Amino acid sequence: MAGIDIPAFNAAWLKAWTDKDVERLLDFYADDTVYKDPQTAAGIQGHDALRAYLTGLFGATPPMRYDPEETWAISGGFCGRWYCTIGESGEGGRMRGFDLVLMRGDRIVLNEVYVHQMPAGA
Repeated sequence: MAGIDIPAFNAAWLKAWTDKDVERLLDFYADDTVYKDPQTAAGIQGHDALRAYLTGLFGATPPMRYDPEETWAISGGFCGRWYCTIGESGEGGRMRGFDLVLMRGDRIVLNEVYVHQMPAGA
């Protein structure tokens, strides 16, 4: 983690999520990464599984814009909170999310994602 600008890393990573750029996203993750979100609570491991998951996810979801809110450095990584606007103009609502990210060097080895829907108008 030494030398990594966590807020800049997080912003670039969330931009790749917004752009639905699978290959650019994989550049942020270690080859043996473990990824968990509400749809993959048991976790998926490695680039091939993550590539397949993201390709399917991005093909099945509307445009989504991820905006970083705050990051906190922790031992071996960081935590980050963000907002996601669903749809071109937010017609699909908003989510607030939180990532637990553990790193090896400059790559993510564990990413646990927690999300919840925001009430309308929030």
